[in-house]
Amino acid sequence: MAKKNLFIPLDQPIPQPDHARPKTRREFLAQGFSTGVGTVATTSVLGSLLASPAAMADLSTDMLARLTECGLDGGSSRKIPFIHIDLAGGANMAGSNVLVGGQGGQMDFLSAGGYSKQGLPGDMVPGALEAGGAASSETGSSNGDHTDTSLGLAFHSDSAFLRGIHDRTSELTRANINGAVIPARSENDTGNNPHNPLYGIARIGGATGSLLGLIGSRNSESGGNSMAPAQYIQPDLRPSKIDRPSDVTGLVSVGDFGSLSPQEVVYVMESVARMSKNKTDSVNTLLANDSEVREKLACTYVENASLADQFPNIDVLNVFSDPDIVGPSGIFSSDEMNDREFSKTASVMKLVLDSPANGYPYAGAGTIAMGGYDYHGGGRSTGEVRDFRAGRCMGACLEYAARKGRPLMLYVSSDGSLSSNGATEDGLGRGKGMWTSDNQQTAASFFLVYNPGGRPQLIGASEAEQARHQQIGYMRGSGDVETGSSPAANNVDQLVQMVLLNYMALHGEQGQFAQRFNDEGLVQGLGSSQIDNYTAFEPIVNGQISNS
Repeated sequence: MAKKNLFIPLDQPIPQPDHARPKTRREFLAQGFSTGVGTVATTSVLGSLLASPAAMADLSTDMLARLTECGLDGGSSRKIPFIHIDLAGGANMAGSNVLVGGQGGQMDFLSAGGYSKQGLPGDMVPGALEAGGAASSETGSSNGDHTDTSLGLAFHSDSAFLRGIHDRTSELTRANINGAVIPARSENDTGNNPHNPLYGIARIGGATGSLLGLIGSRNSESGGNSMAPAQYIQPDLRPSKIDRPSDVTGLVSVGDFGSLSPQEVVYVMESVARMSKNKTDSVNTLLANDSEVREKLACTYVENASLADQFPNIDVLNVFSDPDIVGPSGIFSSDEMNDREFSKTASVMKLVLDSPANGYPYAGAGTIAMGGYDYHGGGRSTGEVRDFRAGRCMGACLEYAARKGRPLMLYVSSDGSLSSNGATEDGLGRGKGMWTSDNQQTAASFFLVYNPGGRPQLIGASEAEQARHQQIGYMRGSGDVETGSSPAANNVDQLVQMVLLNYMALHGEQGQFAQRFNDEGLVQGLGSSQIDNYTAFEPIVNGQISNS
């Protein structure tokens, strides 16, 4: 039976009568009370990896030597950029957005009751013919049976995520995308789920950047809403907070030097670095790690001199000056940049996907945390509108990767999930089932991969085998995660490990997975004999991306 229900507009908080009053920042974010406002981030010696001396010809010889001594002379390899979209509150992933099926893969359809729980009424279940055929879908790319494989990964043809991605990507970009889904339970609407993989992407995957290692849109230890698995956390890798264009340009500001030319500013900063080194060499901090503290302090001034040299004009980092991001042919219009989620997405994707002349992206990996996804009780329309905006942000990242000619791994997760009782909502609810309660049983995470060289190829010699690599694990006919279907199905730590494995596999490095954990003194639970079964794609690069 279709019902009218309260529609809660974008950016308006969602009070939950079946929840306690929000008390923590994560709870405020999940219900949309928090907007992610914070202070401008600045670079630190611990969090920064500057570009190679070859790109810094104007620095003096002694400063170039100090860059090497300070460990600021660049990364060792260029890894595929990685962005994590963290939907706070327990968003819908399975069924109404990405299809999740039985043991045979996404197209091994669930029962009608299972799809009803996932928000799809009987006349919209995957496999049922659409009244108007493929032409009836808003994207125009439906298979005609409520399924859509225009992105390789199968979505419901009326998925709000899918519609949003199509809204921001070209047909050529979509032709070079593929993805995989991982059915996996996690606790409902709590940031305590260790979903965030960024530290692992850096330590196990080797991702780094020319300006920053990791970034995130929240001022938290993980950079997002969900926590990072405790064993991966390393203080000197803590993500720098980036959630607006001014944060991006603020990274390289060395102060106001009035009428001095850019080269004169470099000379001043070099002199300050030399004086600082002389001063720190003559003092004793009386700390147990005295020499380390003095060296890090002195290196801070070396870093500032290098920043002044690399960025004589900070406009290269100005999101609004990038025609691929903002403007008549940009991904976002000027007006759209007033939307907090679009502004946040533009800022993170600028640093992760753009690069200076040396070819290293400014940041190795980033998290975009979006609040307000605890939307049960707000009507189906509330979730549809918010999912559509999240899809547009996903599409923006993928399209920007295409315009920059870089591969991208885009990982989407949420803390828990929700279910429908079968009642539907028309209008903005699009005739789908209303979200009525939290339900971790229906949860899943997924990732999309863009490859400039062509659509990523699934592992497997047959369609049946490829289907089992595109969906790692499976659901029961009832629409619930089969908890024994993969190591990740009932263990969020191992879900993150599966993401790390697939990131390494895109570089052809999955065979090094266990050894990387051993080298870092970390523990993994995927073993070694089944690694290939948990890997979705053939490699798209050989160890590292090109210097373009």
